Amino acid sequence: MRSRSIPGSSGHPRPLRLLGDPALAAACRDVTDFDAGLATLVEDMFATMYAAQGVGLAANQVGVPLRVFVYDCPDDDDRRHLGHLVNPRLVEADGVLVRGPEGCLSVPGIEAGTPRYDHAVVEGFSVTGEPRTVSGTGFFARCLQHECDHLEGGLYLDRLTGLRRRRALRAASRAPWAGREQPTGS
Repeated sequence: MRSRSIPGSSGHPRPLRLLGDPALAAACRDVTDFDAGLATLVEDMFATMYAAQGVGLAANQVGVPLRVFVYDCPDDDDRRHLGHLVNPRLVEADGVLVRGPEGCLSVPGIEAGTPRYDHAVVEGFSVTGEPRTVSGTGFFARCLQHECDHLEGGLYLDRLTGLRRRRALRAASRAPWAGREQPTGS
C-alpha cells in the first residue's frame, strides 16, 4: 500500500508559457525558502505536466522564475524515474552524443533531432531541503539535460543548427498557439 499521495494529485494545472514568452529566456533564481509555497508549486507543476502529457517541466514554464523541475520519465530500458529537484545543477553530461527526437511543452507539437549526451548527473535538493543526486541514461538523461537548460533560460531549439533549426522555428511561427499561452486542458 502507498503511504504517500501521487505527485500532482493535490495540485492544480497552471497555464504553460510558450515560445516567445520572456519567462522562458531568463535564467531562474535559486530557491531560498523551502516552505509550503514551494511544496504547492511542485504539486502544481506535477499536475500541469500530467495535464499536458509531458515527461518533465521546469518552473519557468509556468511563469515562476525559480530553479525547480519535476519529471516522470522512462529511460531507454523503460524504467520509470519520478521526482523533482530544487536548485538543480547539471554536474555531468557525458558518454555518447546522440541526436534524438526532442519536444517541449512550451513548443507544443514540434519535435526535432537534438544532440544530447547519453548520460547525465544532476545534483540538487528535495522540496524539504534534503540533498539529492539523480543520474540517468538514454531518454531520461535527455530529460534531465532539457530541464536544466530551461532553468538557464534555454530551449531545445537553441541546440539546433542549420536546416533543423530553421524548420522548427518556421513550424513554431505557423503553429495555432504562436503568440499566446497554451491552456493545460483541465
